[in-house]
Amino acid sequence: MNLSRTRNQILLLLPFLALLLAPSPARAEAAPALSALSVTSDAAEKCIGGVVNISSTRVVTSRDRSLSPFFNEPFFRNFFGQDFFGVPRQKREKSLGSGVIVSTDGLILTSSHVVEGAAEIVVTLADKRELKAKIVGTDPRSDVALVRLQGKPKDLQPIPLGDSNNLRLGEVVLAIGNPFGLSHTVTMGIVSAKGRANMGIVDYEDFIQTDAAINPGNSGGALINLRGELVGINTAILSRSGGYQGIGFAIPVNLARAVMGNLVRSGKVIRGWLGVTVQDLDPTLARALGLAETGGVLISDVTPGSSAAAAGLKRGQVVRKFNGETITSATRFRQNVAAFGAGSSIELEVVSKDGNRKIKLTLEEMPAPPADSTVDLPIDDGPLGGMTLAPVSRLTRKKYKLPEQILAGAVIIAVKPASSADQAGLEAGDVLLELNKKELSDPADFIERYHTSVGQDQLLLIYRDGSTYYLVLRR
Repeated sequence: MNLSRTRNQILLLLPFLALLLAPSPARAEAAPALSALSVTSDAAEKCIGGVVNISSTRVVTSRDRSLSPFFNEPFFRNFFGQDFFGVPRQKREKSLGSGVIVSTDGLILTSSHVVEGAAEIVVTLADKRELKAKIVGTDPRSDVALVRLQGKPKDLQPIPLGDSNNLRLGEVVLAIGNPFGLSHTVTMGIVSAKGRANMGIVDYEDFIQTDAAINPGNSGGALINLRGELVGINTAILSRSGGYQGIGFAIPVNLARAVMGNLVRSGKVIRGWLGVTVQDLDPTLARALGLAETGGVLISDVTPGSSAAAAGLKRGQVVRKFNGETITSATRFRQNVAAFGAGSSIELEVVSKDGNRKIKLTLEEMPAPPADSTVDLPIDDGPLGGMTLAPVSRLTRKKYKLPEQILAGAVIIAVKPASSADQAGLEAGDVLLELNKKELSDPADFIERYHTSVGQDQLLLIYRDGSTYYLVLRR
């Protein structure tokens, strides 16, 4: 046994002995590898102190259903009555994520979903100090948030911001974060792709794709280059298992920097708006429009009264350049417009059958979402009063993990504690699919049918957690 172990040890040492005994050219070839290792270690050690652990606490209202799972069934609810189940109770849920110190006065960049709805935030620094933090502002549409440490702590180690536009495919990057609560973990990979969009993660997507290992808890952490500069905020993974499978995404630091500036100034992001709808220009569209090239984006609609309409932009024109930058996709164009912000002056190079021309115009503020996108049912409005409804959309589908087969209905996004809807056992994330055996298309459809069925029993078909069930309530 001892002889075998000694032999194995000798075999492990042979490559190193060969390197030591080899002529000088062989040792010279090994030097770049050792130098690269040193650069990687230097970058990691330079930035490790600028990454923090973020623990956020949310207060969630729920009903005590610990007596028996049978009390979740509508039959038992109707038999015993809604009041039998008691009043709602609140519980505190904790989640873990990461963040990046970006200023000596305690500003921390992180992902919006790390601190979403947080009632309390505790930040743990690399030197084990625990400090409370408050949200400066969040931008769920880009998944960027900014928090500030309380108490004016000293000796912070902010990570300098780099330029994500200068990243190259294949460039080595390091991801630093707290996966599964394992603080200050460093992983290495390369930039696999840039400008990833249309992933359905957030509204404004321009992700850096990397194969550096990113796992739950890494969200909000740092993606750095070998110069020790922050180039991205790690935010999501593409995985069928829920764990790392070689594809991770980071928000480019240039986008995060722009959002941070808005949040510091006003606590919210004021995006620019042009008043046009654009789409990618493929060869078929280019031929139909009589264009020889397919570069740029096609204007498919112009909003009346917008700055675009005032500047003379029209449907069928092609935008080739934005402030001198060649536009390669509709996604890039929309992001440029949004990032420059309201009041900014821009120049577009536009192509049409009449030739090329440059147009200067001023961006407006992006209009707020329609107020009627959500519907409130007053707390005193019958057996379902006290809830807020939203349509089935990309946002509600993502937030509540709704399956693709749920195409329409009214999604419950909030239920007031002790309301009739709460006593009926309805929860945020439930989807009202049918009312009195008729399919529902959206919240407005539900409200109309609900109010025209005065004096009738309410037969609801509800989707929850992968299954459907019926619930009967009396007016």
